[in-house]
Amino acid sequence: MSSPVELAAVDLGATSGRVILGRVGPGELELRHVARFPNEPVALRDGLHWDVLGLYRNVLSGLAAAARQSAEIASVGIDSWAVDYALLRNGRMLGVPYHYRDERRGRRGPQLVHDAIDGASLFRRNGLQHLPFNTVYQLACDRADGMLDRADAMLLIPDLLGFQLTGTVVAERTNASTTGLLGAGARDWDRELATTLGFARELFPPLVDPGTSLGAVEAIGAPLTAVGSHDTASAVVAIPTPRDDIAYISCGTWGLVGVELEEPVLTDAAREASFTNEGGVDGRVRFLHNVMGLWLLSESIRTWLGPGASSAEQSSALQELLAQAAAVPASVPVFDVDDPRFLAPGDLPARIAAWLGEHDLPVPDSRPAFVRCIVESLAQAFADTVATAAALSGKRVSAIHLVGGGALNGLLCQATADRSGLPVVAGPVEATAIGNLLVQARAVGAISGSLESLRAVVAATQRPQTYTPTTMRETVSYG
Repeated sequence: MSSPVELAAVDLGATSGRVILGRVGPGELELRHVARFPNEPVALRDGLHWDVLGLYRNVLSGLAAAARQSAEIASVGIDSWAVDYALLRNGRMLGVPYHYRDERRGRRGPQLVHDAIDGASLFRRNGLQHLPFNTVYQLACDRADGMLDRADAMLLIPDLLGFQLTGTVVAERTNASTTGLLGAGARDWDRELATTLGFARELFPPLVDPGTSLGAVEAIGAPLTAVGSHDTASAVVAIPTPRDDIAYISCGTWGLVGVELEEPVLTDAAREASFTNEGGVDGRVRFLHNVMGLWLLSESIRTWLGPGASSAEQSSALQELLAQAAAVPASVPVFDVDDPRFLAPGDLPARIAAWLGEHDLPVPDSRPAFVRCIVESLAQAFADTVATAAALSGKRVSAIHLVGGGALNGLLCQATADRSGLPVVAGPVEATAIGNLLVQARAVGAISGSLESLRAVVAATQRPQTYTPTTMRETVSYG
């Protein structure tokens, strides 16, 4: 039997990042949080950007702290959010990566792409939900602005950090599947589509699968291993059940709601329902829809507390308001959380109030009522999306597994169970880091087996909480 090993997971979310040490072996999975740091956008004159230099500094600092705590780290893995990237020439960044919430690019990109290929044809090629910040649309903006004329590589955020750590230029396949430039089901770059859109072939690095060794991280003397570098791909690895009849919700800033399949669903009905087919670990397909997620709560809290509030103050305020919201009747009005007006930073309570007013629905008269309104609206969107995923894929769903930070939100978990009529199994909270660690552990030989075998390790070592439906509710038609 293999011996347990120490591994480091770099897990970068849209609002914060962390470095987590894991001890993993057959039937063994232990986590130790080593470092946590904020990940806040920077508004420059030309738009909203990511502070990738600050992220890299914090990643290095976190890995150094991990090395001080562990005598021998067998591997490092990096995951992050999807779609955003840096352009490089001769290994140097040509600018600071844009943030997917940058409004100006979101307005321009889809039109530039659809002038060359219509939406239906694009979906048949890449299988992706039409989101205005998809990489393919962002690259179209860069091409129109002349930025691609100088670039010889495009690296998504985890690949960019991996390059800085090791010098290896690759694109990990699960994250590349979110760009809109990977053929649906083909698992390779769609060179013909890239040519149609005027993107040079050399922009797109060689593709690698999770489990590939990428070279040494000199700072700590450990190899970098490709994992499911799209955070949702890693989170889905950590669903604590080998059962097939489940839906998942990876719930953080976004709520990624769907089912795992062997093949993509490329029907017109899937496209019209705004579903997407993204790559998973071991060649699985994550058939899902992006729901706005806990962003609605966190951005509302930021609005109420003002720009000077710390992360700790925001977290404390949210917990207090959730406790108060639990006493508000669940019969609050619900709104369409996927309305594009809720994507950009700013005064979300005012935008929610405007949406409700436009649809002749009452506006909550207190902050706890607003929070309950948001929670119930998210739960309704989750329930509706699970039902749609099952109908479009033909897959029977008997339970929902909710992983990520949203698993700590008992009010949301119970509301999702009530509105879906299905049990909600909540946890693990650190699903993304766990999936990251499990893929590394398999790559270095500490554990073995299929994706179901990895999930069995999670099921044996984690203790999720189950929320049973207390009421049955009909699907809500917004407005």
